[in-house]
Amino acid sequence: MHQVYIRTYGCQMNERDSDQVARMFVERGGYAITEEESDADVILINTCSVRDQAEQKAIGKMGMMGKLRRQKPHVVYGFLGCMAQSRGEELLQTIPHLDLVAGTQKYHRVVDYVDTILRKRLERQMDDERYSIVDVAEEEGSQNTIRDQEVTAGQGTAFVSIMQGCNMKCTFCIVPYTRGAERARPIAEIVDECRRLADSGVKEVTLLGQIVNRYAIKEFPTVEGKSPFVQLLDQIHAIPGLQRIRFTSPHPIGYRDDLIKAFVRLPKLCSHIHLPLQSGSERILKAMHRPYTPARFLEICEKMRTARPDVAITTDIIVGFPGETEEDYAATKEVVRQADFANAFIFRYSPRRGTPAADLPDAIQLPERVKEARNQDLLALVNAQAKAKYVALVGTEAEILCEGPSKTNAERLTGRTSQNRIVVFDGPRERLQGQLFNVRITDTYGFTLFGDPVLAS
Repeated sequence: MHQVYIRTYGCQMNERDSDQVARMFVERGGYAITEEESDADVILINTCSVRDQAEQKAIGKMGMMGKLRRQKPHVVYGFLGCMAQSRGEELLQTIPHLDLVAGTQKYHRVVDYVDTILRKRLERQMDDERYSIVDVAEEEGSQNTIRDQEVTAGQGTAFVSIMQGCNMKCTFCIVPYTRGAERARPIAEIVDECRRLADSGVKEVTLLGQIVNRYAIKEFPTVEGKSPFVQLLDQIHAIPGLQRIRFTSPHPIGYRDDLIKAFVRLPKLCSHIHLPLQSGSERILKAMHRPYTPARFLEICEKMRTARPDVAITTDIIVGFPGETEEDYAATKEVVRQADFANAFIFRYSPRRGTPAADLPDAIQLPERVKEARNQDLLALVNAQAKAKYVALVGTEAEILCEGPSKTNAERLTGRTSQNRIVVFDGPRERLQGQLFNVRITDTYGFTLFGDPVLAS
């Protein structure tokens, strides 16, 4: 039996895609998934292209793992996902031992391609002639291939892919070029998948899409003032046994009144939204092709807090976008102060090949030292805001969904609040994993809460 090792970089959608590939290998027969790369006969890296650092990590990791071929000449090496899509054939020259490059619309073909490579290798009796496959072509209906997942015992949460692609074309972002245009799965198919997950014991689903709250906006009609995304939320909310609904990653443009009102009437929607700001400067937002103003962004935050007073709002911010002045950066800091985020992911601008911002003149590309200084300065502000919120929770109770052992201490358990805050606690795994219950918060460190379960006898 061939052992398959899959390493994933990037977003939750990549994680879901990797899970689907793993399941397809197991269902095919003759394959098993391993967590040890040294045991592997097939090594696949699912890649991210949002920032250069993610690409370099994937390339470096694949280069290191190529050493296994000295002991195991038959090993198949492959890149999947966004970097595979954007670089294609070029990766064969970068990584001499690479056998497979499969783009973002080809996850469902990976097992067939690995089968073919292994068969060809056997037919050639391990000669030195190289056989490789590169497939980064578009494929109609590919959004419907990431579905129906395996649920393990005690699994309380699951990712559900509802769409692929993005039409927004922000000038800094490579995603529209790696994931393609927006393509939605039918509502009925998504609801059926969520129902099967709930029947298997899953209590929380996270709906995934590049701009998830624009789901099917041009494919399905608005009904009674509700967008297709809100129609989908309504139907998932009605599923018995399902108790929590999350979604990521949305766009401010998708926060219309029908979605905001959904947070009032749909209690299963978690009290957390991730709302990417990117910049607090109106001038920079225009240069980024982000179709909202700082004032509109703050209005959405205020409306969400009115609709759901306990909501936690997190965000993404890019510092050092080409041409960003001190005044632009000061405007971003002011919006951060006013928005009072629960947390923020702050990134230094990273030029992505083929995007409009990367092609701007060198004269307006900012030095790395300026990006780093702004990154650290803004991070200090965000951390101070977040820390105050965590400290205020000590002594209170919060409902959490137990996800299993803590990643940092397998002897303890971990779960998340509705606001997506991590809580670590002690308790019997066999009784608590996959369950919802209250914990009393006793302490906080960094961005982790600690507590004691409040359980019925």
